[in-house]
Amino acid sequence: MTENVQNTEDLLELEGDLAADYIEGLLDILDLDGDLDLAVVNGRATVSVTGGGEELNRIGTPKVVQALQDLTRLAVQRETGEFSRLILDIGGSRQAHEEKLRKRVDYAITQIIAGRESVEFSGLSSYERKLIHDYVAECGYKSESQGEGADRRLVVSAA
Repeated sequence: MTENVQNTEDLLELEGDLAADYIEGLLDILDLDGDLDLAVVNGRATVSVTGGGEELNRIGTPKVVQALQDLTRLAVQRETGEFSRLILDIGGSRQAHEEKLRKRVDYAITQIIAGRESVEFSGLSSYERKLIHDYVAECGYKSESQGEGADRRLVVSAA
């Protein structure tokens, strides 16, 4: 069992290294500066790009970060032959986005306290749904995902 854990840890570290190489190449092409921090968090390789000032912040929007994350995952998968669940953060964009999601949940909970039966969130990625599920549970409320594909939505209600 320990061997499997070690192999998993090694694979995640390899994913981080490969992703960092790929992101570093993209930053060079874009002539952007940035420091890369690698970690394994919650069973996922993570690469954070920090520094680089205002120019780096321009590419740190949620849609751009998601697109770069998808490309980076594909580059890692090409090298390892394994599906990657790597997380990419640029200039703290993930934390800022998580804060926005938390505020939306806080507002939804306020509506439930005021008497609304439930509040739906749509157009979320699976990662965003996971974050919301975790936060809703921390707040003592209930959440569930409903629907399939593009119609998938998350519903928050009283516990």
